[in-house]
Amino acid sequence: MAGHAKPPILIAGAGIAGLALALGLAQRGIACRLLERRQELSEAGAGIQLGPNAMHVLRRLGVAAALEAECGRPTEIYVSDGASGRHIGSLPLGPAMEARYGAPYRVCHRADLQDALAQAVRAAGVPVVTGFEVERWVETGDGIVVHAADGRSKTGGILVGADGIWSRVRRLLHPGLEHRYAGKLAARALAPADLAMERFTRAVTGVWLGPSAHVVHYPIRAGREIAIVCIVDEPVAREGWGGQIDVAAVLHKLDGFAPELQDLLQLASGWRSWSLYDPAPLPSWSRGRVGLIGDAAHPVMPFLAQGGAMALEDAETLAALLGRDSAGPAAAFQAFAAFEQVRRARVLKVQDASRANGRIFHMRGLMAVARNVAMGIVPGSMMMSRYDWLYRWNGDGVAATS
Repeated sequence: MAGHAKPPILIAGAGIAGLALALGLAQRGIACRLLERRQELSEAGAGIQLGPNAMHVLRRLGVAAALEAECGRPTEIYVSDGASGRHIGSLPLGPAMEARYGAPYRVCHRADLQDALAQAVRAAGVPVVTGFEVERWVETGDGIVVHAADGRSKTGGILVGADGIWSRVRRLLHPGLEHRYAGKLAARALAPADLAMERFTRAVTGVWLGPSAHVVHYPIRAGREIAIVCIVDEPVAREGWGGQIDVAAVLHKLDGFAPELQDLLQLASGWRSWSLYDPAPLPSWSRGRVGLIGDAAHPVMPFLAQGGAMALEDAETLAALLGRDSAGPAAAFQAFAAFEQVRRARVLKVQDASRANGRIFHMRGLMAVARNVAMGIVPGSMMMSRYDWLYRWNGDGVAATS
């Protein structure tokens, strides 16, 4: 009603998706509150790749410039044979990609991205409630009351679950659905650039392909560190998420890869592992006044480096929908249906493309030989053009909903 403040939008999770949504809402003058289960904001991951579609969002959120100093600026994706180290082919990034899509391709530490978003959120005056683990919620006539495991509660207009792949909000919305293990393990670490060979410190995203495994690396933090991710086939999921793993276990899975790559892996420290999950699509991303975004709604396999980008796209789209005049205290939850209509087909396409890349990366035998020959013959610009639909996204659907 006129003269009454709208109840704030409650956001469970202060990762990339939650922080970006909070910032997008703050830019539109919409009150919101972040509910984070951890006691402090932190990011245990290593590197993250940010394609032009992600950078467009970060520019509009006003954080791209603050992040730029710590970003790496790869000029190409440099693909090598895992066993021999021989160059297979390259795909253009750098100025060619920026000219084609209107924004650059950057790489950075996940913690640096989260910190840039968090600083902007704090500057915007968005309250962040830490140690708040969602236990349940109760919908009222004009809002929702969210209860934490420790007895606290917060009242708002709607609840957005932006709490990642192990989302508590998702489990409460769809209690009978469990994640499906993908049979793969990701291990991430950082190596000091000053101790590494020159081929690992160049401004490129290096990809090493082998049967049932591949390795990606790129310089971050103004070239001081090298982010590394190894993805290998693993028949049984490991317990925990982001737990420590010994480098010997990583090297064992990459036996047969080139000695210089193994030397880099031994230089790295802080190894952590994540079992990868590829769940079936949820029947819906929302119910009533509760909805999901990012990995909570649609986890993406890492073979296209688009998980973070999808979270950013989601956040911007939902913020625009919630910024419509009709999205008042009693009607805001209707934005969830429109959000899913705008986003679902694109996210499903990204998930499919990521799976396809994974199959290509981990080919063996004659299939791998054919892949390598094709990458050596087909121009990199032609191969990259297959992803025009992905990288050309620049708020598609956002302007129409604002």
